[in-house]
Amino acid sequence: MKFDLMSSRNPRLPQCAARCCDLLTGAFLAIATAAFVFWQNTHLTVLWDLSYILENSTRIAAGQIPYRDFPFPYAPLTFLVQAVLIKLFGRVVLHHYLYAACAGAMASLLTWLILLRLLAASRLPVRLVAFLLAAPLIFLGTSSIFPHPFYDSDCTLFILFCTWLLLRLESANFPPLATFACGILLAVPPFIKQNTGLAFLLSAALCIAYLGLRQRRAALLLLAGAATGFVAAIALIQCTAGVANYLHWTVQFAASRRLPGVATMLGIYQGPAILWSLLVFAAGLALFLLPSSAHFATRWIASVLLSLPFLWALAELFLQQDDSDRVEALLHLWPVLLLASLALALWKLPGAQSVAQLLPLVLLAVIHGAFLSQQLWGSTYALWPMLMILIATILIALAPRQGSASLAGVASNHAPDNAGLQNAADGNPRRATGDSPPGDPQPSIQPLTAFTAVASLVLLITGAYYALSHERLDYVDLSGETLAHSSLRPLRGLAMRGDWLADFEQLVAFCNREIPPGDAILMLPGEDLFYFTTGRTPQFPVLLLDNTVNPYSAAQLAQLARQRNVAWVVVKRTLQLQEEPIPFRPQLMELLAHDFSPAAVLDNYEIYRRNQN
Repeated sequence: MKFDLMSSRNPRLPQCAARCCDLLTGAFLAIATAAFVFWQNTHLTVLWDLSYILENSTRIAAGQIPYRDFPFPYAPLTFLVQAVLIKLFGRVVLHHYLYAACAGAMASLLTWLILLRLLAASRLPVRLVAFLLAAPLIFLGTSSIFPHPFYDSDCTLFILFCTWLLLRLESANFPPLATFACGILLAVPPFIKQNTGLAFLLSAALCIAYLGLRQRRAALLLLAGAATGFVAAIALIQCTAGVANYLHWTVQFAASRRLPGVATMLGIYQGPAILWSLLVFAAGLALFLLPSSAHFATRWIASVLLSLPFLWALAELFLQQDDSDRVEALLHLWPVLLLASLALALWKLPGAQSVAQLLPLVLLAVIHGAFLSQQLWGSTYALWPMLMILIATILIALAPRQGSASLAGVASNHAPDNAGLQNAADGNPRRATGDSPPGDPQPSIQPLTAFTAVASLVLLITGAYYALSHERLDYVDLSGETLAHSSLRPLRGLAMRGDWLADFEQLVAFCNREIPPGDAILMLPGEDLFYFTTGRTPQFPVLLLDNTVNPYSAAQLAQLARQRNVAWVVVKRTLQLQEEPIPFRPQLMELLAHDFSPAAVLDNYEIYRRNQN
């Protein structure tokens, strides 16, 4: 009785308790994700990708400008952020690992906050469903599968931030100054990763223009902000690297080396396993949406049908012997969920009145924009938060809504019916609105909640296997009995199996002893953190030589070695990378042999010195 009296005097107590619950849940998701990402980095190093990020960031920190001073087929912001870390804290790998852990934590937290806002308009148990969808991101977060700092992860993080900000501004009726500032932020992702970011900017602009038919002021402010941000970025690029250089390397050259064909893109939706999963999932959707689906048994049958593709992915984990086949069953959930989300989004499109209702179309565009790189399904490693949000939009389309109020009004902290929002978040279907569907909605809520629980459990188990098996990283050699740690200060925090670190430290010792600091060095193929570790200034335009980043032929590289007065050539014999990145290595070595002679042979490196004329 005493509790009831206190509650009646202070009706905000339940709301405060709910906010504390949200804070604790968000903190758990963020800390667990960060801990997993950091733990991944304590035993896992992918030299090629880590070196590309940090070696180029090192030369940027030294004052060299990409696109103008050296070829660079990627957007700049990830590298600029890492260069700032180098300038502020020095060259230490651990700093960049901590950044990746924090970025992964923020992505999981933002996904949780977005899910809370999206689900608030449905009669689903909001916090439970949001947690079930966010929990797999501990293993499937933006930095969990590939734990090093990378542009894919950074771009997804910023898109999630923009999405959360748009939903928050919509719930506050789009205050002018904040709305314009949000529009400026919408223009940032294309400068983190071209294909994913540009897909986000264009799709968001189209959806905002569509909503402008109902919310003209907000749409104008957002579009004006986006245009301002984009023009300001282009002006800054023109003043530094030059727009012509930027477009050549990040658009023309990058597309020529990484853009897949249309048949390859469509191939992800083909295959017997995908076909039967799609048919079963579509049958489950149809049973939920048909008028006859109000029957209790029908909805449970529909829930089972929706769960079958997930359960099959779990079964394949135990039935298949090969790691790639086990992971492939998990990845086959993507086309099913993407097509289901697209169908429901288009079905709801004519009546869409809020950013939240158009969000699936934006995320679908972003995901397919990411597929414009070579890896296709491999490109999903930083996109899993978006898939969780798409699953939430599917649940929202199938679940009865709280009433006719728009999602923005329901999700607002200043909405007139905060008690209704509290009931929704706690799973209580009662709401003081005159247009709520009659009858007890629990028979329709329970099957959807059960399906969410099944999907969450499957994604937790299969996602953990995906991350821990390192199947996404099968392009490098991660074998070795002992885990080696480096004794060099710049490599503090770096650990990997095999003899790679010991061999590299031997190379660093030789260079410090025999090669003057000012001498230009050509590293072939450039897999190591050489300049990051030694602090030397790169004097050759390309640091890592593979088809996606190297624009030069063997003859051009040999000519550049003469023009840049390269005094030493360091050749790594055995790579962590499983495939040879330089297809013309024999021809290149033959050309370099005219100007260079052997100087030393180390355990895994051959050193050549320019001939003295």
